[in-house]
Amino acid sequence: MNLKKYQQIIEGLLFAAGDRVSIEKICEVIGTDKKTARLVLNNMIVNYDSDPSRGITIREINKGYQMCSKPELYQYIKILFEPRQKSGLSQAALETLAIIAFNRPITKARIEKIRGVNSDSSIEKLLEKNLIRECGRLDAPGRPLLYETTEEFFRCFGFKSDSDLPIFEFNEIKQKDAEQTYEDVQVNANPNTSVNEQVNTDEQGNKDDRENKDENEK
Repeated sequence: MNLKKYQQIIEGLLFAAGDRVSIEKICEVIGTDKKTARLVLNNMIVNYDSDPSRGITIREINKGYQMCSKPELYQYIKILFEPRQKSGLSQAALETLAIIAFNRPITKARIEKIRGVNSDSSIEKLLEKNLIRECGRLDAPGRPLLYETTEEFFRCFGFKSDSDLPIFEFNEIKQKDAEQTYEDVQVNANPNTSVNEQVNTDEQGNKDDRENKDENEK
């Protein structure tokens, strides 16, 4: 099968799928290896992007590909979907999303430890917009839910993969996360420590903090 035929099949495949299709699935459908498939896809991207008469392009998203409209057509396409538009993300939701993106999979408790505030509403909003999803449970007391970003996150923010995420913010948040992980390990290192004992320890610490604050104010 020649490259032109591969191109025809891939174009039809991506159009029919609508969403991202993994490179593995593309190879399976057209019956070729990843190197050949990527060569065809890259040629298609160049052809779409270099032709001003075309309104579509192909984007690489998290080790897969999706057919999308060109960014410069946004002002026209948004008119088509205006009745379905929802409110944007708040600063709190964006902050929560960034923490999840750099630390996934991550629990709600860890998110709130980093942010310092309750994050229920932000997580609910991100789930509603399909920017994050539940991806299992942590093997720890209470088995809290774990969250990670979705393919929709990569598509909406224009990232191909984790390597596109800003390095500076990543290191900054990972450092905070590492410190919290160390604290968790210290607590969990003692198998005789019960959940109630951990809660009581936290409550006593909070009580001590309040007493110290009151003493300083006097």
